Amino acid sequence: MFFIAFLSGSIPYSVWITRLFFKKDVRQFGDGNPGAFNVFLTGSSVLGLLVLILDVSKAAIPVSLAYQQLEVRGLPMLLIAIAPVLGHAFSPFLKFKGGKAISTVLGTLIGVSLWKLSLPGVIGAVLGYAFFTTTGWAIVVAIIFAFSAGWIWFHDPFFFWVLLSVFLILIWTLRTDFKKPPQLRPWVIKSFSRLSSHR
Repeated sequence: MFFIAFLSGSIPYSVWITRLFFKKDVRQFGDGNPGAFNVFLTGSSVLGLLVLILDVSKAAIPVSLAYQQLEVRGLPMLLIAIAPVLGHAFSPFLKFKGGKAISTVLGTLIGVSLWKLSLPGVIGAVLGYAFFTTTGWAIVVAIIFAFSAGWIWFHDPFFFWVLLSVFLILIWTLRTDFKKPPQLRPWVIKSFSRLSSHR
């Protein structure tokens, strides 16, 4: 199951689909990473949405199969849970140079918890993007939300280790973002300035 999950996660849908439909390499757009966001930048929201769904599903399906159906638990399940994320980040189809794996992490959280970790993570990511200019710091907010939800819903340390493991992978894939200090968006700075002036 680990190798199945890794292989599933390593499929570079963004690269293959943009080549098929546009005869272009998605890595020529945006930040140069193979991922759903850069497919949106090609100008096709339909294909961008398709790749997003596929990138989430390629983790959610094998992880859910192992956890929900086969009832794998403990360390083997932890390895299976992070396998698609590793597959996306270090895809053998792309000479082990994969993407940021954000969508794939979402799929893993869906696989082990359905909505209980994934939904708070999405809410945290949206808020993070609203406040911070870089993806990495927005994802930190998402992980904080997911950890908080895990503390509320689950008392099994397995979920803590899953979140910690995928966060460490994201720290690596988003390392360029973390080299810079967090920067607030202009509207946040203006809001704080107005509050300070009123005082």
